[in-house]
Amino acid sequence: MTKTVQSLGTRLRAARIAFGLAVVLVPAVAARAQTFKVLYNFTGGADGGYPYANLIQDAKGNLYGTTSAGGPSGVGTVFKVDKTGKETVLYSFTGGADGGYPFAGLIQDPSGLLYGTTDSGGTSSYGTVFKVAPKTGKETVLYSFTGSGGDGEYPNAGLLRDNKGNLYGTNEWAGASGYGTVFKVGKTGKETVLHGFGGSDGAYPFAGLVRDSKGNLYGYTAGGGTYSAGTVFMVDDTGTETVLWNFSGGADGGYPFYGYLVRDSKGNLYGTTEGGGASGYGTVYKLTPAGKESVLYSFTGTGGDGGWPYAGVVRDASGNLYGTTDVGGASGYGTVFMVGKTGKETVLHSFDYSDGESPFAGLLRDAKGNLYGTTYLGGASGYGVVFEVTP
Repeated sequence: MTKTVQSLGTRLRAARIAFGLAVVLVPAVAARAQTFKVLYNFTGGADGGYPYANLIQDAKGNLYGTTSAGGPSGVGTVFKVDKTGKETVLYSFTGGADGGYPFAGLIQDPSGLLYGTTDSGGTSSYGTVFKVAPKTGKETVLYSFTGSGGDGEYPNAGLLRDNKGNLYGTNEWAGASGYGTVFKVGKTGKETVLHGFGGSDGAYPFAGLVRDSKGNLYGYTAGGGTYSAGTVFMVDDTGTETVLWNFSGGADGGYPFYGYLVRDSKGNLYGTTEGGGASGYGTVYKLTPAGKESVLYSFTGTGGDGGWPYAGVVRDASGNLYGTTDVGGASGYGTVFMVGKTGKETVLHSFDYSDGESPFAGLLRDAKGNLYGTTYLGGASGYGVVFEVTP
């Protein structure tokens, strides 16, 4: 079954209602301005449109990402934006066996090959794991999900690659109990389900994974768990899952959606929740290896600080965390923010639609501290932008 490009956003907003999250935009006051630049405005045509995903950067400063729509078939692209702002479409999906509607970002191996997932398409229309050669534009489907046999459906998250070339990811739906999976795809294209969620241990993993030196995988689910408000989990190399935290949907946060966890040298995990917190507009949180959760910041949605952070955070050497919110800010169209070690939040940029709206994706931070990201909407043509925020 194929789906329209806006189906994921529809599902997320439907989930807000199901999880008890009101869909209300609250006017916000002005935020502190930073140096901000739109690097590229998508037109929604052959160049792509509606980018959901985060970006990656190569050694030359080129940025790579995906759009969930656009291209000749209207079902998404893989693109590159160079330092001058020139965009090149590396591959356009057809929605058939090659996949369609990529909602996740990319990873790159040492040879330069790009890897990602599509939400639909493939041989059974339940999504794919693919690779693209940037120099030739050749796309190869490494695995097509069948939606039967417990292998999963609709991979919305990006991939993780180990030093042997194995790829790890999550499926939003299906698996043995219908609540999603953690999977591995080997170099030969063989897929292995490492864990199938059962609801009580988590449900609906939209997010990607991080891996420690022992091979343990860490991630979070948007629902399920003790309070049906999501979990943080670990899956070891034998496929055994441990729930590290059950969100209540209250002050501790709830319903974490996109992005990835960040893990520091001490094993602490950092992330965001799209709901919960003191005002119901989401949180930035820390989870210790001992399983103690602390909220570093609760968004208010009213004072210009933003609200509903869909994606995760990135962390600098000083321990500052950077991310995006879907709404709020000076104009209500979302923000780029920083949360310091003391829990103080600073809005680095407030979107006003002309420069972007609704940044669903997390951020990329380069060695100089520059931040790069995408917005799903807004910009010159309304189909989203690639942007840069400098320190």
